Amino acid sequence: MSKVEHIEYWIKSANDDWETVNSLFETKRYAHSLFFAHLVLEKWCKAHWVKDNEENLPPRIHNLVKLVVSTKLNLSEKQLNFLREFNDFQLEGRYPDYQFELHKRCNVEYTQKLLETVNKIKLCLQEKMQSKP
Repeated sequence: MSKVEHIEYWIKSANDDWETVNSLFETKRYAHSLFFAHLVLEKWCKAHWVKDNEENLPPRIHNLVKLVVSTKLNLSEKQLNFLREFNDFQLEGRYPDYQFELHKRCNVEYTQKLLETVNKIKLCLQEKMQSKP
C-alpha cells in the first residue's frame, strides 16, 4: 500500500469507529462508547503519524500523547492533557477488573461531556490532516 492508502485506511477505520461510538452511546453502553472513542482518536493520530513519518506503519502503541509527539501536530496543552487523561479508556476498557470501576463512572452526563471533547479534537485532527505539511 502507498502512504496515501495507509492514511486513508486509518481515517476510514476511525470514521467507522465513530459511528460505533454513537451507536453505543445511544444504547447506553457508555464505557464501551468511550473505549471506541479512544480508538477513534488513536486512529486519527496514527493517520497523522503515517503522514509525518517516513514509514507507513505506525508503532503498535495506544498512548495518544506518545503518538502525537512523534508527529508534526501542534496541539494545545489543554488538548494534550485531555489525551493524557483519556488514555485511561484504552486500558480500562480492555480489562475486566477495571471495567467495574469504569462502569460506575460512566453515566450519561459524564460520557456526553467526554465525547463532546473527543469530537472537538477529532475535528481538529481532521482539519489538520487536510492542511499542507
